[in-house]
Amino acid sequence: MVQRYKIGIVRETKTPPDRRVALPPNQARELTTRYSALEIAIQPSSIRCFSDEEYARIGIKLQEDLSDCDLLIGIKETKIPTIIPGKTYMEFAHVAKKQPHNRPLIQAFADQGNTLIDYEYLTDDKGNRLIAFGHWAGIVGAYNAIRALYIKEDLPELKPAHQMHDYKEMQEVLKGLKVIPKRFVITGGGRVAGGAMEVLAQAGVKEVTPDEFLKGQFDYPVYCRLDPWHYAKRKDGKPFDWSYWLSNPADHDTAFIPFTSATDILIACHYWDYRSPHFFSREDMLNNSFRISIIADVSCDIPGPIPSTIKASTIADPFFDYNPKTDMEEPPFSSKGNVTVMSIDNLPGELPRDASEFFGNILIEKIIPHIVTGDKEGIIERATILKNGKLTGKFSYLSDYLKGE
Repeated sequence: MVQRYKIGIVRETKTPPDRRVALPPNQARELTTRYSALEIAIQPSSIRCFSDEEYARIGIKLQEDLSDCDLLIGIKETKIPTIIPGKTYMEFAHVAKKQPHNRPLIQAFADQGNTLIDYEYLTDDKGNRLIAFGHWAGIVGAYNAIRALYIKEDLPELKPAHQMHDYKEMQEVLKGLKVIPKRFVITGGGRVAGGAMEVLAQAGVKEVTPDEFLKGQFDYPVYCRLDPWHYAKRKDGKPFDWSYWLSNPADHDTAFIPFTSATDILIACHYWDYRSPHFFSREDMLNNSFRISIIADVSCDIPGPIPSTIKASTIADPFFDYNPKTDMEEPPFSSKGNVTVMSIDNLPGELPRDASEFFGNILIEKIIPHIVTGDKEGIIERATILKNGKLTGKFSYLSDYLKGE
């Protein structure tokens, strides 16, 4: 254990605002109890789901200036004017897939000599992610898909998740639903997909296999979940191989097209590598057989594998319509020929207290110990995109992106 280490919990500065926090009060206190040399300070915030008073009440120091901290942790991307030069930041930076809208952020961190650790790349030695809000993103994403269905079908409108006190209230709503016979597809097999499946099951939507989904007829709502070998195929015609997929995603074509004519609602929960094939194209969406009318894009990669995800929507305005003929956004639910899209990029923020407590528990158990007692397993190193303003070896492929090329 280091002699002294100070963590600062930054206020969220991204617009639209995010009410989540990486360390809720109880988790912050637990850390200071475990490590006597560890100090935690929290930057005051009027929007955080846990009030300043909840931290102060249990002895967590409120501090506006966090320049004396060794590590600054937040949730979403730091607003550039608030960056403290030379400091270490840990957040979901959304730069490692060369996201165009965040190029100025990584450039600012580099120019000011910062170290950047990204939660998304905190993994064990087998590559398994250690921490994420994915389960809660899947829960809220699937619930929003059902909300969109109810609006689109002129059924009684469901209460938005962000207006609920917590997940227990949502579960009561789900128990009372009788979803009409529609066909849902969930892509992905991780925590995000697990959350989506949990919601559909509570809403009475029955799971079937992908083969049954494509061939069967149902008079009740059903869903199937797709793994990569269901929606991607090798260009060389050889059987799908998991290790080859991980190493060579660009050597694959989409295998998703058969599902576009059998699916009403797509809930996209997959992890997408920017080298991977797109699920379908805008031209595919213009085909008369294209059946999908609602897409809840929980993954929300822009640009990404789903052409209708042309922007991130917000908790306040979760839905928009995509017109594949014009490749343009239109008002939500404005035309039967449009695809209604939900692409909120901070879905767990709709249930912020539940999501923050879940995240904080993992952070104190699986991540913080490797920061304050030594990174013997390389967990922090593997997730470090910038070290003192320089790209680390693992992320050297971002050099052209960092240069603006």
